[in-house]
This record gives sequence, structure tokens and C-alpha cells, in this order.
Amino acid sequence: MTTDEKEIAERLEATTALLERTLRGLEERLAAAGALSGEIERISATVEQTRREAELAEKLAAAEREIQALKAAAAPTALHALRRTLPSSTTEMLAKHGIGDGPVDVRTLDAALAGLSLEQRIAVKTQLLRAGAIA
Repeated sequence: MTTDEKEIAERLEATTALLERTLRGLEERLAAAGALSGEIERISATVEQTRREAELAEKLAAAEREIQALKAAAAPTALHALRRTLPSSTTEMLAKHGIGDGPVDVRTLDAALAGLSLEQRIAVKTQLLRAGAIA
């Protein structure tokens, strides 16, 4: 090899080394930028999640208010929907013992039903519960 060829080879080696260092530097910067990008993505996801949580909390509060309003509106009608008339035999038996149409005191009812069998007492109490006479 001649001197010129040696100089060219040395310059090529120096240029190759410089390019390799530059490439390593660029790779390091790209890796650092990727890490920062991931950090930014996590931060934005946290902000979006917080907004979504706020929206869901708002919807939940609205649904709870609606449920309360529906319960309040349905409460008076629920008692009337469950009311049923008592069989005439039950009404007559209770009337004989002084128990009228109003709410029935449990002690008075037990005294009035003392002469009945267990099954009959259960049947009468069940009828009264369905009619809403016993709370």
C-alpha cells in the first residue's frame, strides 16, 4: 500500500469510528425519549382516568337521586297495592273478639286466636299480613 492509500484507510477508519459514536449517541437519545414518552402516556392516562371517574361518580349520584325519587313516589302506592280483603269468616271471627278494621294489636290477636289450632292461627295471621292489618 502506498502512503496515500494508508491515509485514506486511516481517514475511513476515523470516520467509521465517528459514525459509530454518533449512532450510539442517537440510540441513547432515542431510548431516553422513549422513556419520557412512556412517562407522558402514563400521566395522560391518569388524567383521563380521573375524568372518567368523575363522570361515573356523577352518573352514580344521578341514579341514586332517581332511585330515591322513585322510592318516595312508590311508597304510598306500595301499601295500597298489597292490600287485600280478608275472607268474611276471618272478619266475622275478629269482630266477635272486638277487633275492627284498623291495625291489629298482636296481643289482642293472639288472645282472639287462642281457640284455634296452630295451622288456623298461622292462616289467619298470614291473611292479616297480606291485608296489611299487621305490621
